[in-house]
This record gives sequence, structure tokens and C-alpha cells, in this order.
Amino acid sequence: MLMVINKHTQFAGPARKNNNVVGYPMMPVYMSKMGGFFFIVFGLIVLIASLFTINPIWNYGPYDPSPVSAGTQPDWYIGFADGALRLVPPHLEFVWLDHTWSFNIILPLLVLGVFIILVLIYPFIEAWVTGDKREHHIAQRPRNAATRTAIGVAGVIFYAVLWAAASSDLIATHFQLTMEGVIHTLQGMLILGPIIGYFVTKRICIALQKKDREIVLHGYESGRIVRLPGGEFIEVHRPIEHFDRFKLVDYETYEPLIVRPNAKGRIGFWQNARASLSRWFFEDRLTPVSQSEIEAAVAHQHHALHEMSETADAEIQGAHERAGHPDAPLRPAELEEKTGEIPVRPTSILADDDDTKHHHEKDPGQ
Repeated sequence: MLMVINKHTQFAGPARKNNNVVGYPMMPVYMSKMGGFFFIVFGLIVLIASLFTINPIWNYGPYDPSPVSAGTQPDWYIGFADGALRLVPPHLEFVWLDHTWSFNIILPLLVLGVFIILVLIYPFIEAWVTGDKREHHIAQRPRNAATRTAIGVAGVIFYAVLWAAASSDLIATHFQLTMEGVIHTLQGMLILGPIIGYFVTKRICIALQKKDREIVLHGYESGRIVRLPGGEFIEVHRPIEHFDRFKLVDYETYEPLIVRPNAKGRIGFWQNARASLSRWFFEDRLTPVSQSEIEAAVAHQHHALHEMSETADAEIQGAHERAGHPDAPLRPAELEEKTGEIPVRPTSILADDDDTKHHHEKDPGQ
């Protein structure tokens, strides 16, 4: 039911859009898989229920609290809240109206509340900034949404530090460190960790985008070394296949919004806020490769490979003539029947061009 309501996501590829699903049909392929998995899980549960005993309390005897260790550890799902209480600075209490106000408890609750609310409303914030209210079912690669990925990494680091702080006492005892040193280190990581993680992740994503652009325009490293007539050794770059090119170039990007005054000649607060967030999101970006750039790059790559092949054939023919065998084949006969060496592809190849076309002709999902 959830898949029917939320639709099916898929990565970019030939003929894949937000309003279709390219792949195997539900009947009979996925129904058979789900039925098989159901019976496998059901059989394992029956075996466990028949052959294993769970929680044999009669072997433990009466409850004895003495073996319990002194290191109190919260459950994993509440560890971040316990860690927030441990990392709060001391002496955040004062008496007012004959009541003691303990901000060492109120402050962590406020921080955690803001963090959880931001996680919940983040998709709506990004939709408001971009103004994009469409349905999206083409999954984006993390590198193509650099700011979003960086924000996610910062949030994960923030949560991880709080979660680690829940075991600050065990960290101190196991590694023979001072409790104050562990707490102060985690406090610094809680503030600096998300900031450093944000900028490092964003730079990595943009660098990966540049690498993808380089692969699309100049091909990937084939591992084949060729010596030119002038004595120079170069590595042959081969163009990527059509299916891989879709995954590298088929994505959308946004530009920073331009603030314009309204009918009264004023620029409102929310309009300024939206423009500022838009610049923060999309100021550092790479424009996707255009179709004309792709066509020019493919033509250049094929031309370069053709010239290199002609040069190699001329050198081999010259070597045969010098050896006194001008009619010898340029390549061994057994290699002509093979597909050639296996190149080092930048991404996984799901199907060759011929297989992909044949698959799409038969696939009812289009």
C-alpha cells in the first residue's frame, strides 16, 4: 500500500521519468520473490521456535542485584538524550520565585526538540526555498545535491556525538582517560564536528561532480598504454556507454533566486530569507553537461580513438615489413573473435546497449 501511495523510486536511466517505472512487472516476478522470501522467513521462525529456548529464567535462579555493573548505559534509542544531559555545562541553575530553575535539564531538551523538528520539516523547507512542488520519483545521487548531503552528514555527526556521550564513563574507564577530558572533547566535537563535516562533505560532493563531468566529456581510463610515433606514452581514454552516461548527466539543478520588489516596490522579510537560503543552497554548484557538449565530446573521442588505431596499425604494419612479413595480420586471429579487454568502468554496467534496447522493447513498465 505504501509503495502504491508513495510511488516507486528509481535511479536515472534511459526512458526513466517521474511518471513511469522501468523494470520488471509486479506479476509474476516480484510476487514470486516476495512469496519465496515469506516462506523462507516462516521456515526459519518455525525452526527457531522448535529447537531453541529463549530466556530460560529457571537456569538463572532468584534475582541478585549484586552482579550489576556500576556503568549505567541507556538503551540505544534514547542514548542521544542521555548524552545531551551529560554534555551540558555545569552551574546552569538559579533560584527565582522560590523555585530552582535547572537549565542543565531544560537546555538539552530544547536543543533536542529543535533538532528533531528541523529533521521533520527539512523537506518542506527545501521545497519552499526551491519553489518546486512536483512529485519526484527519480532518486538523486548524493553528490548531485551537495548542500543537502552536507547538511545530512552534519546532522549525523551531531547525533553520533550525543550518542557516544551516553557512554562517556565507559570510554574513560576502558581507555584510561580522565572523565573531564572525555566530556570536554565530546563538547568540542558536538560544536565543531558538524561544521567541519558540512564543509568537507560539500567539497567532496562537488569534486565528485567534477570527476563525473570529466568522465562524460573525456572518457574513462581504459588501462591501455599506447606509444605515439614521437615516443610519448599515453593512456587511452574510452567513451562511456550510453546507459552510464544517463546516470552521470541526467539530473536537475537549481540556481539562486533573484530578489525582486513587489508591486509596492518593497522586498519582504520572507522573500529576503528565501533568497538568502537559496544562495546558500545553490551558489556552489556545477551546471549539468549540455547535450551539445556531450555530442561534441563523443565525436572528439571517436575521432581520437580512430586516429590512434590508424597509428597503431601503421606501426604494426611497418614492423611486419621490416621483419619481411608484409602480409602478416595486424592482430592475432584469436583476438578478432573476442570482445577485447575488459575496461575499468566508472560505474556498474547493468546491460550493454543492444541488451538494453532489447530489454526496453519487451519491458511493459515503460
